[in-house]
Amino acid sequence: MFKVEIIRGDITQIAAEALVNPANNHLWMGGGVAGALKRAGGWEIEMAAENQGPIEVGQTVVTTAGRLAAKYIIHAVVMAQNLVTTPEYIREATKNSLERARALQVKTLVLPAFGTGVGRLPVEEAAQIMLQEVKKFARTPSSLETVTFVLYREKEFHVFQEEWERQST
Repeated sequence: MFKVEIIRGDITQIAAEALVNPANNHLWMGGGVAGALKRAGGWEIEMAAENQGPIEVGQTVVTTAGRLAAKYIIHAVVMAQNLVTTPEYIREATKNSLERARALQVKTLVLPAFGTGVGRLPVEEAAQIMLQEVKKFARTPSSLETVTFVLYREKEFHVFQEEWERQST
């Protein structure tokens, strides 16, 4: 079992072995978390991702983290080119991000809220789904020691905290 942390902050400023980027299926890094990761880490992140796309919604690819304080970026596809997401896409992308972290044998993984920006999924729904998947995954062996949710906005931070408390009782 690994430790789950929920913090408010900027994912580009977090040191970890792997950061997760909620991506579109073409792996273009325009706005939101993807744009922030590209601006802070360098254009080579997007180029490395695009060279592996397009991929199916729910799947993941791994790239360098460029200038970020991480070894990898796991690009988890949470929406297609139409920028629409669904609860099932979020569930699959979360599960596959965790599986990719296992395959990479990382100890620290950082996730943002999936689909709550451009994808317009209510943060309450994203928190419930993502935290359920993390709890399920925690029952299986992996190298993970810490999974950290980094939420940029105050509301998302509180919603994830409250949902984690609800699921942990």
